[in-house]
Amino acid sequence: MISQVMDRFASDQERWAAVTRRDAAADGAFYYSVSTTGVYCRPSCAARLARREHVRFHRTREAAEKAGFRPCKRCRPDEPPQAERQAAAIAKACRLIEHAGELPALDELAAAAGMSRFYFHRVFKSITGLTPKAYAAARRAQRVRSELGSGSRVTDAIYEAGYQSSSRFYEASSKLLGMKPGQFRAGGAGARIRFAVGQCSLGAILVAASERGICAILLGDDAGALTRDLQDRFPQAELIAGDAGFERWMAQVVGFVEAPRLGLDLPLDIRGTAFQQRVWRALTEVPPGATASYAEIARKLGVPKAVRAVAQACAANQLAVAIPCHRVVRTDGALSGYRWGVERKRALLDREAGA
Repeated sequence: MISQVMDRFASDQERWAAVTRRDAAADGAFYYSVSTTGVYCRPSCAARLARREHVRFHRTREAAEKAGFRPCKRCRPDEPPQAERQAAAIAKACRLIEHAGELPALDELAAAAGMSRFYFHRVFKSITGLTPKAYAAARRAQRVRSELGSGSRVTDAIYEAGYQSSSRFYEASSKLLGMKPGQFRAGGAGARIRFAVGQCSLGAILVAASERGICAILLGDDAGALTRDLQDRFPQAELIAGDAGFERWMAQVVGFVEAPRLGLDLPLDIRGTAFQQRVWRALTEVPPGATASYAEIARKLGVPKAVRAVAQACAANQLAVAIPCHRVVRTDGALSGYRWGVERKRALLDREAGA
């Protein structure tokens, strides 16, 4: 990969073109120096562009320094790339959040990252996809689910996760867990989940609903495997075969799979982290017959660097078709991985396009 980057910028003409467009992809492949200032820079340096006759190119920063040039104070070519420095600083802030009983003040986090308050907030959201406050809430939610899942008492789990009062936790527990905390701790004991398994043009389909609404739409080749997947999620829940009323819901979901432009007017029980829910909401705004790239979704959320996090949120989706992660494609338009199989993804897109 490194040799490929070097090959792209092998000639002085290609290197100068990279400097003029401040191409971050060229960083590390070469450095350039400016005779009038005595400094050397990365190709992506945001400093005012020097005249071509004053610019020399160097394969390494050591070569630039040997030629008598000092590192630019703006792009700091003698240090790790800015993206790496930012990632390390934000990782440090994340560890502070995770180990603190209460969310540290924004000024404290910014100081630990070596940034101003405003700049830290912007960079943190760009890298994690969340604000510091939302990140702290998501980590608390993850910790309480983990504590309850390991059998901890509900009260112990609440305080271990960083909630300062049980009342604040119980206010959010239904949205967080999809059921009462005691039920979640017992693997869903006492919870009633209706479900039905059927067939559609894409193969087997399972639809399940909690008291709040549809909580799972799963696709596959084996109806038994889909049922076992549901059982594994809530081993102590009471799984109830859907009655006639639920069968109508099942028919609506199957009809939606076959004709997605009809829409799906059913309540949904959507469970996920704050960032996952932001991604899923963005997906529902992509209309049938259209697609969006992972990068476009990330930009829409205001976090252009969180492309991988967007892809992970798509992979975590439990509501096939209802949350249309099949409408997300690679930047070049090619189909990438799909939880329920790329062929099903292609079939859904062809159907929505009217093919």
